[in-house]
This record gives sequence, C-alpha cells and structure tokens, in this order.
Amino acid sequence: MEQTTVRETVSRLWADEVLPSLSGLVEIPALSQSFDPDWAANGHLAAAVEHVRAWVAARQLPGAKLDVVSVDGRSPVLLVDVPASPGAEDRGTVLLYGHLDKQPPVGGWSEGLGPWTPVVRGEKLFGRGSADDGYAGYAAVTALEAIHAAGGKHARSVILLETGEESGSPDLPVYLEHLAGRLGEVSFVICLDSGGNDYERLWLTTSLRGMAQVHVKVRVLESAQHSGLASGVVPSSFRVLRLLLDRLEDAETGEIKLAELNVAIPENRIAEARATVEVAPGSVKSAFPLVEGMRPVSDDELELTLNNSWRPTLSVIGAAGFPEPADAGNVLRDSSTLALSFRLPPTADSAAALNAVEKALTTDAPYGAQVELAGVEHATGWNAPDAAPWLAAALEKVSDEVFGAPWRSVGLGGSIPFMGLLAAKYPAAQFLVTGALGPDSNAHVPDEWLHLPQAQRLTEAVAHAVDAHARG
Repeated sequence: MEQTTVRETVSRLWADEVLPSLSGLVEIPALSQSFDPDWAANGHLAAAVEHVRAWVAARQLPGAKLDVVSVDGRSPVLLVDVPASPGAEDRGTVLLYGHLDKQPPVGGWSEGLGPWTPVVRGEKLFGRGSADDGYAGYAAVTALEAIHAAGGKHARSVILLETGEESGSPDLPVYLEHLAGRLGEVSFVICLDSGGNDYERLWLTTSLRGMAQVHVKVRVLESAQHSGLASGVVPSSFRVLRLLLDRLEDAETGEIKLAELNVAIPENRIAEARATVEVAPGSVKSAFPLVEGMRPVSDDELELTLNNSWRPTLSVIGAAGFPEPADAGNVLRDSSTLALSFRLPPTADSAAALNAVEKALTTDAPYGAQVELAGVEHATGWNAPDAAPWLAAALEKVSDEVFGAPWRSVGLGGSIPFMGLLAAKYPAAQFLVTGALGPDSNAHVPDEWLHLPQAQRLTEAVAHAVDAHARG
C-alpha cells in the first residue's frame, strides 16, 4: 500500500472532516453512567452516539452498515460494519474499539479552556474526551478511507464504540454476547484507548493491569462518644482500619502482602520495560506533578515501570464518616469507611485476588469490631500474545515510514476491561493496543488535550496494520 497517498489522505481528512466533527463531540457533556445516574433521561450519551453516527454515515464507506445497539436499557453502542475488500473475505473480522463516554469535567481548567469548549492551540485540541478517546472512531474510519484511497485491502472491519468504558465497561459483556453472531470470528483487535511516553513514535500497550475494589467499613460503637471519655477504652475505628490495611500492604514499601495479588513478571516484559526506560530516560519520574521536595518510591526507573505495570498496588480513593476538620469535635466516631482500589498484575486472577482481600479484612477483626464490605468489583487484566509475522513486519514498516523512530511498548498501569473480555472470547486473535495519549495529555483531569499530529500518525499506522492483516 502506497504510503504517500495514505499520508495525504489522512492529513486532508483530519483537517477538513475529523477536526470539526471531533470538536463538536467535545461540546457534548457525555458523562459516563457512573457519573450521571440519569444518563438515559439526560440523553448526552445518546447525543454523542448520534453525532458520530451521522458523521460516519456521511463518509459513505463502501457497503458500510451503521447500527445503534441498546440492550435492556444499557448504555448504547455504535456499530459500524464494513465488508471486506475483494480477496480478504477469509481473514476474519478486524474489531476496532473506542468509547464515547467521558470522565467528569473536574474544576481548575486553565483560562480560556473548559471541558465542553473545544480549543485548538498549536498542535493541541483541548476539551474533555478529545484524547480519551473521542478521536478513536474518527481515526478508525479515516484509516479505512485511506486504505481505499491508496489501493490497500482490509478484512471485514467492525468499529465498536461503547459508552460505558469510564465506568468500567459494565455493559460490555452483555453486548459481546448479544453481538457475537454479528462480529463473527475476530482475528485482529485494535484498541485506540491507550498511549505512551512521548509523541515521537508508535507506542504499543502489551499488558494491562486488572483491578479489584472494595469499600470497607469498621464500626466500633452504636453511637459516637466523647473522645475524652471513650478513648483508651474503645479503639478508634480508624486505628482498626490501619491494622486491617497492615494485613494487606507494607506501609514502608507499598508491597502487597497477599500472595494471590502477586505474580512472577515474564522475562520479555522486563526486557521491554528496560528498552522503554532507555529510549525515554526520565519520563517515568517526570510524568506526574509531584509537590516540591516529593520523590517517587524508587530512584530506579525500571523498578518504577514494573511497579506501575506488573506489581499490585493499593490506593485509598475515598473515605466516609469523617467530618471536615473545621467541623470536627472531640468525638470518638462510631465508624469509618475507606474505599480501597487495588491494581493487579495483568495475569493475576482478579476473583481470587478479591477473595483474598475480603478474607484478610473480615477474619478475626481487631477487638471484635464489626467489618462490613460493600462496593465490591473486580476485573482481570490482559497480557498481549506474541505478534504474528505480518503484524511484526507492519510495526517495522510503520516505525520507518510513518514515525521515523522505532516503536516501543509499555505495560499500562490502568485497566481496559474490554481487552480481557476479548482475549478470553477470541484467544487466537492478534492485538494492537495503542493510542494518542501521552504523559501530559491530562486524561481525567483539567486541561485534557489531544496531540493532533500524533493522532494523525496513529491513523496512518492503523491503516497499514489493517492492510497487513488482510494480506496475511
């Protein structure tokens, strides 16, 4: 497939067609269902789906069929089904994945910027959902158009854009089952909901951590008491929680103590992590806005990379039962609640991990305190299969002709539940998990932005990978 035509087609479409429509998508406050309990009535998710559906319909992809699918009142899915090029009918289905739901706006956007106000400054498109990952459907469609323009081929290609990813994709298992007959035999999965450590090369995500969450409430009293009268007799509910947390985590090192949450790190992933650290030195340490004087948990960037991709971690992400300091009286409170979020190694069994956490929290509670668990959920991670020869060759071609720099891989510390679901359902499929997010793209926080040149190069890369898959 001729690269000059691919590049010219992608560049033209991004400037003339994609950027205006993507900017319109930014304007829609399509909060994910976890952040908008009235999402169905508010209609923003449906509006986002319709906005993209209308744009794709106007593209007139040869033979494309569009369908908005909604099952049992679940958040909708947009399906774009494009038949195979002649001669590629036997190559299975390429499934291209993205999502249209968004994180909450969050306060603190810079002057002149806002979550629902698309602003282009230089090479950046600012706005919520621009990089995470409203561009994905546009990139997928544009890649298919570039293949046609450049005389390439593609197998049957199905673009699936869900609207629940930021809520952990709770509806996706139902949709995968519902759409199984329509998807056919998926042989290649492309996910555009990831990123890398710079904007100079193609970054592949080769693993994703799983997760487990639980809200643990410790109750020590039927009603709160004067702290001067009760302390020393009744243990603080927070101290009991501290003791329970010590069963899970070494507070000095952050090491998770439960065997079910730990795995042996594969040698190839260690080698990949080492290569990534070498090509982008300092990127791990500088990725986050540490306060003055703060340092990361290690000075070794390889260890930091492995910590973030293949080792379990615990974060306390919420609390209840605590008054604001200005409102706090001398009271020994009756209970305390913490929301615990565990990131799990990609190959850890999330159900077994969660079970181990539950046992550690509820067995022989200190002082006989009442321990209640709620908000329990888990999702297993994902570890990519080795690249088939055609995919490996395509990656080298893209590195040389599109990016001019060797591709590198990262293990993503976050979770994309869809990947684990697909890997289980289609164990023989090849995977290309990538994206335009970079270390400072501000996903989930104020001033989210999309690096437009990187998104265009990524679109070119997708076109070449899909063409290579069709040719085998």
